[in-house]
Amino acid sequence: MKEHEHDFTAVVKSRRSANKFIPGVEIEDKELNEIFNLTKFAPSAFNLQHTHYVVVKDPALKEKVYEAAAKQYKVKTASAVILVLGKLDAHQDAGTMNEGLLNLGVLSKQEYDRLVSDTIGFYESRGEAFMREEAIRSASLSAMQMMLVAKDRGWDTCTMIGFDPGQIRQLLQVPDNYVPAMLIAIGKEDASSLRPRGYRKPVGEFVSYNAF
Repeated sequence: MKEHEHDFTAVVKSRRSANKFIPGVEIEDKELNEIFNLTKFAPSAFNLQHTHYVVVKDPALKEKVYEAAAKQYKVKTASAVILVLGKLDAHQDAGTMNEGLLNLGVLSKQEYDRLVSDTIGFYESRGEAFMREEAIRSASLSAMQMMLVAKDRGWDTCTMIGFDPGQIRQLLQVPDNYVPAMLIAIGKEDASSLRPRGYRKPVGEFVSYNAF
């Protein structure tokens, strides 16, 4: 096994949901930006990059998020709490997302026009429920990558679905064309009362080949 492969295995195995953080640990914007600079390589359908992150570090605002997140202690103690959003109409960005390939000559004008038209048609023919699923699907893939990158850089995280989406939307001024997928608390875990990792199914229980 190559050294970098071993490193990745260690990151995957050591990443776990932190239920308690060490209070007062600051995470700098520069550090967060470096994490997001690697997060951006996560996959998304048609490379539409549906995901938007709203990072909350301001103490007064974080206190309001804490209230909207059922007063979960991890929000209060985290260095930052991050709202992960998926863009419902990301397919409308197909032109912008592919302009670079057009300008580089990778796509001809005809190929570019067809790609944009096909992408928009693909989503619009499937309707709003599909668009919502896609927004959350892409946001979830991105969020998982973000958490692994964060762990690799020494930060602990915890995803949360226990929050009032309406309150959070209003609090953080989220536009209507974005759907909240989850909250992520990030900081340095307080491991003083660390519980054993929860049960994980053996592979044979959750993997089958060729048919269910």
